[in-house]
Amino acid sequence: MDRLLRQSTCSVRLNLRALSVIAAVAVATFSSPAVMAEHPALAMLDQLQPGQWEVRDRDLTGGRSRLCLENGRGLIQIRHMRETCRSFTVEDTAEAVTVHYTCPGNGYGQTSVRYESAQLVQLETQGIAQGLPFNVRAEVRRVGSCTS
Repeated sequence: MDRLLRQSTCSVRLNLRALSVIAAVAVATFSSPAVMAEHPALAMLDQLQPGQWEVRDRDLTGGRSRLCLENGRGLIQIRHMRETCRSFTVEDTAEAVTVHYTCPGNGYGQTSVRYESAQLVQLETQGIAQGLPFNVRAEVRRVGSCTS
């Protein structure tokens, strides 16, 4: 019995050491500057051209609005545009970005942006703004330069 206990303890120590080595290699690999430089956070949104963008709501006939965007990151909080919110990235690929955000005292939202080109994306966003729910599915297209 004593011998079995010693073997079991030794096996657990070896497994813990192996897991520690694997974890250290994973951290070094995935947090290295070379890997981080390959795909900066929300890089897909940075590919969108700045300028005037038209938001065409797919659920409202004739529902259109225009936004002046410095970069694609402005699409994440279109219902909380000028608010400081905390965000959590749910998905971040070359084709799509999904971000959940919370704006203390004024609601929250989750936005998904699907890339089609540097001038065209599909957007879905839903949440609560000023105490009211919102749910928008839209095509967002660059239509020109911003006007003052």
